[in-house]
Amino acid sequence: MANDEHLAILQKGVPAWNQWRKDQPEVIPDLRRAYLRKLDLSGANFAGADLGKATLSKANLSNAILNNASLYGAYLREANLSNASLRNAKLRHANFADVNIEGADLSGSSVYGISVWGLQGTPAGQSNLVVSRQRESRITVDNLEVAQFVYLLLNNEKVRDVINTIGKKAVLILGRFTPERKVILKAISEELRSLDLVPIIFDFEKSQERDFTETIKILAGLSLFIIADITNPKSAPLELQAVVPDYSIPLVPILQMDERPFSMFADLYQKYHWVLPVVGYTAGNIVAGLSAYVIQPALAKHKELVARRTVPVQIINISNISM
Repeated sequence: MANDEHLAILQKGVPAWNQWRKDQPEVIPDLRRAYLRKLDLSGANFAGADLGKATLSKANLSNAILNNASLYGAYLREANLSNASLRNAKLRHANFADVNIEGADLSGSSVYGISVWGLQGTPAGQSNLVVSRQRESRITVDNLEVAQFVYLLLNNEKVRDVINTIGKKAVLILGRFTPERKVILKAISEELRSLDLVPIIFDFEKSQERDFTETIKILAGLSLFIIADITNPKSAPLELQAVVPDYSIPLVPILQMDERPFSMFADLYQKYHWVLPVVGYTAGNIVAGLSAYVIQPALAKHKELVARRTVPVQIINISNISM
């Protein structure tokens, strides 16, 4: 528990606290498990202090000096840490959900097990964040959110399994699936599942975002291959133009037989060899032909692309040419 004397001094206000820190530099403040929710602690000198498991949710810690402080297991949800200094602080298992870190310096902090959902702002420094446990080989990264992800990878086998599964089994399905076309989407999805593949569906019809290209790029980068229904397209041409040139991922376009490909599609097909021929279908034969005409060609193209990446660079020796 917090030292009652130290807590009483803090409750007198930041000026009184900072003066006490100045007068007693040898004292390590003990504020463990202190309840400091919503307090205005802006500019407070907490350097080297022990705030382990303290409750600091919605507290104002802007411009505070927290260098080398211990915030082990502290609860800081929605706290304001703008322009605060947390260099070499101990932030292991702290809850930083929805915290404002605009201009804060977290360089060198220990962040094993930290929760950083919904961070607000851009920190001034976040280099050499330590994501490994104490007494383990030191592993550092230079981004707080990346630190959380690396921690999950290192300490959760299920996360690693999920990532491996996505890369080996995920199939991104793009299209404009109006109510009357849901039967097509359902048939494709069920057939993919029966083949132990994982459909990821992006329905242009339902999206309310003006710009969802970035979302599609992320999903495409995770996928084994892409099936794009280019029947009656509205958004698909723009999104395929953004994705296809940047991602060498097999793309199988499918098209209802009474339709024609959009005008820009020929350009994609001619320029990028990972775009496969258009597969024409009817509602009655999409499932019957899915494996032979969509999935198997896509898997074959995937193997081809993998093989291309392993081909060594060819070096042509011209050193013996006479001048």
